Amino acid sequence: MSKKRLLIIEDDFDVAEMLIMYFESHDYEVLHAETGPLGVEQARTRFPNLILLDVMLPEMDGYDVCVRLRHMSLTRYIPILFLTQRDERSSKVRGLELGADDYITKPFDIDELRLRVQGAIRRATSESLHEPRTGLPTGQLVHDEISRRQQGSASYRELRYGLEGYAAFNEVYGFMAAKEVMAHTAKLMQDAVGQQGTSDDFVGIQGDDFVILTHSKEADKLDQQIRAKFDSSVRTFYTFSDAERGGVLIKDGESEKLVALMSLKGLKPVAS
Repeated sequence: MSKKRLLIIEDDFDVAEMLIMYFESHDYEVLHAETGPLGVEQARTRFPNLILLDVMLPEMDGYDVCVRLRHMSLTRYIPILFLTQRDERSSKVRGLELGADDYITKPFDIDELRLRVQGAIRRATSESLHEPRTGLPTGQLVHDEISRRQQGSASYRELRYGLEGYAAFNEVYGFMAAKEVMAHTAKLMQDAVGQQGTSDDFVGIQGDDFVILTHSKEADKLDQQIRAKFDSSVRTFYTFSDAERGGVLIKDGESEKLVALMSLKGLKPVAS
């Protein structure tokens, strides 16, 4: 099962090291940035499931980092939990007003922090903000992002994909393996957009359809890169014999038919 990815933006080495060791021992993939600008860049390119954000940071404080993250489409919906030594009510209110999801004061109980992290990720999923298999924004969030661009003046391109052969793969390999494919595809698209797209780009999911809204002038190149990376990696989800055969055999009445290895199928944009 794919690990939840946690980004810690913290300049105190001892605190950061303790958090990294603790969350890695609880099966999280942990990223770390020592400054606000580095944290913003990691959030934009690595797409964590949640961000632990220290308020007192060099170069750019946590409040400014939060504002920057909430203004970029790629990071707008990532849950943020503030870490701070301040206990004043005004500081907490300011953080929450800027879009933070929770606030915990140092020194904190590490097990309580873990539960708050789990709760924030769970809420994002249960409230239909993030799709559980991929962690991508879904539902109304996708509609809102499309509508916002349709009403704006900046040009953009919608790339929409379905997984051809996914149903047959699910039938043969089961739900958990199919879930891993969805998570892999989401990460592949996020990585490609983080490298080739713009800070205003967006990656989401509706049902089983992946949606990319890109302002890049090289959208065709982005599309080609995504398809090529998927094609080169999809074989790893199949057994050797199925990969060599070029697909899976499924029942078709009294006989069997071969369903080709999964591929990304381009779909037409859906009206918002």
